[in-house]
Amino acid sequence: MTRSEFDDIRAHIDAEAGHPGDLLRVARSLLSDLEDARMREAMLRAQHLRLLTAARATAAAEAAGHSNPLTFLTDELAKQGQLPITEDEVNQILVDARTATALLACLEQTPTVVAGSGPRVRRCAGTSRSFPR
Repeated sequence: MTRSEFDDIRAHIDAEAGHPGDLLRVARSLLSDLEDARMREAMLRAQHLRLLTAARATAAAEAAGHSNPLTFLTDELAKQGQLPITEDEVNQILVDARTATALLACLEQTPTVVAGSGPRVRRCAGTSRSFPR
């Protein structure tokens, strides 16, 4: 929803404010929750865009032969408070990355279907077919 749509809904709710009731309180609460979710999504999208831009700049700097291509990425990670500092943080990030890679590999595998396994599925015979008695 756009900002103006939120404002229109809020104005409609405020116009009905003379009629007390649970419905208005619920509507206000839901509208606030929806607007908060929209703002969180916008912030996450902006953060993702900054990280993607830094990653692309890092790859381009490496391709261009710059002496320290990781500068773009490390600066952005530092701004977001995500740059590992201690050895424990470094090790935990590496373990998490290996685990995430393994989980994604499992999710991306196509499931193998074995014929005859599982419950038998009955199919509709249609209206024109009669069953033997």
